[in-house]
Formats: sequence, structure tokens, C-alpha cells
Amino acid sequence: MADDAVGEQAAVAAGDGAQPPALSKSARKKLQKQERQAERKAARKAAEKERRRADVERRRREWEEALAAAPSDEARAEMVAARRETRRERVGRRAEERGARAERLRRAAEGAGQKVVLDLEFADLMRPNEIHSLTQQIMYCYAVNGRSANPAHLWLTGCSGEMATHLQRIPGYDKWIIEKAAKPYLEAFEDRKENLVYLTADAETVLDDLDMSKIYIIGGLVDRNRWKGITLKKAAEQGIQSAKLPIGNYLKLSSSQVLTVNQVFEIMLKFVETRDWKTAFFHVIPQRKRGEAEAGDDETKVSLDDNDDDAEEAANGNLSEEDLKKVIDEDVADDGDEELEDDETDVSNKRQCVRREDVEAGDQDHSGAVAEATPAGLDATTPQAEQAKESNNGGKDD
Repeated sequence: MADDAVGEQAAVAAGDGAQPPALSKSARKKLQKQERQAERKAARKAAEKERRRADVERRRREWEEALAAAPSDEARAEMVAARRETRRERVGRRAEERGARAERLRRAAEGAGQKVVLDLEFADLMRPNEIHSLTQQIMYCYAVNGRSANPAHLWLTGCSGEMATHLQRIPGYDKWIIEKAAKPYLEAFEDRKENLVYLTADAETVLDDLDMSKIYIIGGLVDRNRWKGITLKKAAEQGIQSAKLPIGNYLKLSSSQVLTVNQVFEIMLKFVETRDWKTAFFHVIPQRKRGEAEAGDDETKVSLDDNDDDAEEAANGNLSEEDLKKVIDEDVADDGDEELEDDETDVSNKRQCVRREDVEAGDQDHSGAVAEATPAGLDATTPQAEQAKESNNGGKDD
């Protein structure tokens, strides 16, 4: 509120002809850095879009050339049938993968999975772009959980208002196999309050192991470190336990000490799989940000504030955007490929009919390619999810 008042006063002064206050050296550097990040991001997106377009065009051209080189209509029909069968096999494999993933997530929800809560009650403390950033990281959490052989029983609590609106915009979100509660976790787990453990880097207790009877909470707050200590304070006021991951026992982080919500979550998944914290940390934390800690170095704190140029990589953890998009897209309509195959077959049949009619009419000008043109984007990689570049101070897990 104070910042808004200052901004309004500056605007009034500017309207009276006064010059706006000059930016400090630090503010100018920060603004320049943000502009460079925006330029790099735009350039990467444009390059990736062009690469995908060129790849789609290349595959379409190769297919048309292959059809044109076929010696007969029968050979062309066989090529189309083989292509269609390949796609159907791929659809079948995807259906099997979806089924296996759904079964793992159902078993986790029935008690086999470690309970992990993403606390989304901080939406009123975040700006729209920060909520968007958190939404991206929740997507990564769901994606990596679906890929895990031992998924967690994942909860979203406090999922209401603007936060819920952002999540609803994710394609397939309504089909996610995940617990979604508009109420706070204290209400969702009112009969198990003694089992709640808030993960925060400010906690004094170091988490040596994960207890299946416990419910671990990761704070969902992207705030550029404006609200330091807020998760520990919240846990203390609510009378619930708090703890931090034992990163300082194994690593000392270099440069900007960044962990994101999805990285904290993936570390927990990896520990469940390996029962080895060091393996989990080294698997998830980027090599450029880590170094082996000296013995007894247990004071290293990890901020989830992400203000450096490597924010996008940090937000990804070890999960590529294409893997993320693949997992998310699996929850969208399952019959998309089937419809595209039918469209492709219709196009092929119509064009072959046209060619036969032309040949019968003596029009030899059409003896070239009979294209079963693949609709643009049929085999194309779907656009990638925009990576979270904003900070995440919310799971502030050590």
C-alpha cells in the first residue's frame, strides 16, 4: 500500500509538470537486466517457433515427395495405410502410458504415496505475473509426479480466487489426478493437524527422513523475497511443525541460491525413490549451482527467490519443457490423433479421386505429386509451456 501511495504521489507530481524522480543506480541495473531477459526470451521463442514451422514443412515436403515417387495408386494407398497404422500404434502406446500413470496416481492417493501439500493461500500477496509463475511451477510438479514410479499424493489447498482462475486455464487441468481443495490445509486436515509439517528454510529442525504418516507442506509464494520468514511465522502461529531439507549437509550452493517449488517437490520424490538425500539433491539441483559442502556445513540456507538470468533453467528442474508438455497434453482429449488421422485419410482419398478423374480426362498435367498433405502441426511438437522466470520464495525449503 505504501508503494502504491508513493506511485500515486509521483504521478500527481508528474502531472503538475515536475520531473519524475531519477532511478537509483541499482534500480537502473535491475531494469536493464529485466529488459535483457525479456529480449532473450522473445528471441528464444521466435527461434523455436521458426524451428517448429520449418520442421513441420520439411516433414510435409518429404511425405509429399515420397507419395509422388510411388509407382502406382496401390503403392500410395499402402503408404497411407502404413502411416495410419503407425499412428494408431502410437495412440495405443500413449493410452497404455496414460492408464499406467493413472493407476500409479490412484494407488498414491489410496495411501501408497507420500502426502505433499502445495499451500496456495498466498495469492493475495502476489502480483498477476507472480501467480502465473507459480502456476507454471505447479504444472511441473504435476508432470514430474506423473512420471515418477513412486508418485506422491499431491494436494492443492487454498485453491480459490485468482489462483484457481489461473489453474483452470491449463489445458486438461480438470482431468488431473490430484486433490484440489478451496479450503486451507488446516481445514482439509483438521483431524490430522499433528501430522502437518511446513517445509521452510527458516526452520531450526533439519529433516533427516520423510515419514509416510506426515503431511509435508510446500508454500506457494512467488514474491521476490518481499515476505521473508512468512512461512515459518505462519506455521508457528498455527501451531504446526516446521522443518527444512538437509541441503547444507551435502551441498553449498553458488551464485544465486535458487530452488523452486517444483524442484523441492522433485527432490522429495527422488528421496522417496532412493532414500538418499545427496542423490536427490544432485539429481535435481543444476550442477552450476552446487558444490560439495564441507563437513558440518549445515548452515546453508536456500532461498526460493529467483532473480537471476538462470531463472528459467532453475524453474525447469531436470524436466524438459517437451516432457512437461507431453504429460500435460495427455490429459487433454484422447481422440485428437484419431480425428487427425481421419482428416488425413479424407484428404488422401479426395486427392487420389481427383487425380484419377484428371487422368481419365486426359489431363496429363496432374501426373505429379498426389499429396496426402499432412495438416500443419499434425506431427509437430506442440508449443512449449512458457517457463517460470519469476521468483519462488514460497517453498523456501532448505
